[in-house]
Amino acid sequence: RVYVSVGHQQMMTDPMKPLGLSFFLLTTNAPMRKAGGRLFVDVAPMLASPDSRENLLNTLGASDPLIKDALMTIIKREFIKELPKEKTELRAGKSHKVVSPTGFRTQIEDDPAIVADLIQRSQSSIAELKQTIQTKSGADLFAFILEDLQALKQVLFDPQSMGVIMAAMDASAWINEKMEQWLGEKKVADTLSQSVPNNITSEMGLELLDVADVIRPYPEVVAYLQKVKDDGFLDELVKFEGGQEARAAILSFLDKYGMRCSGEIDLTKTRWSERPLLLIPMILSNLKNFGPHESRRIFAQGRQEALNKEKELLERLRQLPDGAEKAKATKRMISLLRNFSGYREYPKYAMINRYYVYKQALLKEAEQLVQKGVILEKEDIYDLTFEELRAVVHTHNGLGR
Repeated sequence: RVYVSVGHQQMMTDPMKPLGLSFFLLTTNAPMRKAGGRLFVDVAPMLASPDSRENLLNTLGASDPLIKDALMTIIKREFIKELPKEKTELRAGKSHKVVSPTGFRTQIEDDPAIVADLIQRSQSSIAELKQTIQTKSGADLFAFILEDLQALKQVLFDPQSMGVIMAAMDASAWINEKMEQWLGEKKVADTLSQSVPNNITSEMGLELLDVADVIRPYPEVVAYLQKVKDDGFLDELVKFEGGQEARAAILSFLDKYGMRCSGEIDLTKTRWSERPLLLIPMILSNLKNFGPHESRRIFAQGRQEALNKEKELLERLRQLPDGAEKAKATKRMISLLRNFSGYREYPKYAMINRYYVYKQALLKEAEQLVQKGVILEKEDIYDLTFEELRAVVHTHNGLGR
């Protein structure tokens, strides 16, 4: 067995509480093990197959090079015996089927409208969820959440969505390999993928810079934020010149990104919308370290660097033997990379959106349990699994009573 930490891949190193663990397990299709409040997946079957091994190393290595190094060490030690080709194919077809990145790419047309459509469908689904869940309570709420988790899985594991992500990853790997082989250039995909459209994580950072820009002209607001220690600060802001504008900017940011936080795959973690004070250090840091309109400058600079690098590479490729063919293939891969790589972060954003909607509904149920004396504080539900909480809501009996 070779177990890889799921949390570390998600920048989540803290242990998860039982409710957060159970929600993540209800979301994923992969078989996982729990240990010490953390989740682990056995990657040994994928390491045993040459095809899936390469895919796994590229995927994990893209987000965590240290994990890739550790897996490479295990491979060199021959800890995992490589399966013969026929057994590899049989096992892949049986339970650990891995579609190669190239296989995904051949199914996806290089059309940016695909990403726009995927995002629109996800947003419509979340809006419908927010409306429908308001009508659910008690046992109906838990049944509804389980049903909606299937809709979330459709977003996360939709073949077209996976195809977009894998096409971008494949394009990145192809570009890095071929540019080093043909031109001696290493890891150029990083430069080529700067300031791509639909990167929800990059957009979040840039939009927080815009929030700082709204606040910047108002010294009274800045001074107040430097000393504030209470989550009620949003209501107090209106007392200062520019406070109304600052409040509106922060609320607008929270409306789009307030369901996020550090360690966000754990549903029980405090969200920015639940404690807006968590944003203040980031806003003050932006005020201190960046000038006005930096978001536009940063995005434009990244885009220009990417375009310049593309132009340079294509010009150099055309000077090589078979240069026209190489340049044409590279241009197509760069287009795939720029059209699709930004979408990679979106399915997780969609998942965190849904998690927050579930959490708000469950906390309403928790308030009822507090009023009935079943639990002392509504946050006590975090120490229960989904099924345990479902049973407590059904019986109105606290565990141990």
